[in-house]
Amino acid sequence: MPILNQFIKFEPILKEKIWGGEKLAKLLNKQSNKPNIGESWEVSDVEGDTSIVSNGELKGKNLKELIELYKSDLVGDQIFKNFGNKFPLLVKYIDAKEALSIQLHPNDTLAKERHNSFGKTEMWYVMQADEKANLIVGFQKDSDKEEYVYHLENKKLLDILNVDEVSSGDVYFIPTGRIHAIGAGVLLAEIQQTSDITYRIYDWDRQDNQGNYRELHTELALDAIDYKSQKKYLKSYNKEENSVSEIVSCPYFTTNILPLDGSVSVQVNHHDKDSFVIYLCVKGEVAFSNDLNTETIKMGETILIPAKIKDFTITSHIKSELLEVYIK
Repeated sequence: MPILNQFIKFEPILKEKIWGGEKLAKLLNKQSNKPNIGESWEVSDVEGDTSIVSNGELKGKNLKELIELYKSDLVGDQIFKNFGNKFPLLVKYIDAKEALSIQLHPNDTLAKERHNSFGKTEMWYVMQADEKANLIVGFQKDSDKEEYVYHLENKKLLDILNVDEVSSGDVYFIPTGRIHAIGAGVLLAEIQQTSDITYRIYDWDRQDNQGNYRELHTELALDAIDYKSQKKYLKSYNKEENSVSEIVSCPYFTTNILPLDGSVSVQVNHHDKDSFVIYLCVKGEVAFSNDLNTETIKMGETILIPAKIKDFTITSHIKSELLEVYIK
């Protein structure tokens, strides 16, 4: 068994979508000749879509095999105790050439009861947005089942939902139950619980090339929706060059941002963490190195640092930004 001392990269799992576009190929260099790639799954343990290592001695092994081999050395003691051989997070890049369906995700209790699955709390980090591109997140004001059903049935749902125009660097936290949709022209990074359970409530009456409508989950959604509103859905956070700042923290994951000023080496110490750490490069190019190896990731690439590796250096020669993801 190889010693677990490498920074781990995975083959992207590319997903064709009715709403997908070409930014994943053109801006993030994902290798595909298909015109409608909507998602690149970067780190996944979803059944049937398990990530496969693309580098080093572990090349060819999948994420499930890594956990079985290395257990808490890979994921951390408490995470292995809580999740066993199941990796708890799913990390993606998403390109919406057209708007995604308006949807929500059930909480852990409903997901377990109905689908034998985790719920799906998630967050978005906007990497690029066309002019006037938007996201739908939550209600404009507190609602209830009756008001919601009336607006849904009369195709007036947007009258009661919150719509925000967005730009690069915007962050949104999407807890279970919160209605949401990615609008046309948005490219973003998504961090979420390992779950593929989605309740689709409206899909803009669009049909696929066979003339079929996608399935809606109208009844399932009614008891899963959080009808409460917030004054503001856009997350505020601080950003300091060459320093880690927290942008989202919840029981399922913590995400920090690390902007690098372009000619810097940052010493990283993860002795305070009992967790793997995932880095997403959302701008520029960075190198990860220790005494044993070096790996580089560019914008749109992702790397997993095993829990066992506590000290390393991050180096950047051009202005870059990383998202740093782990479980507290």
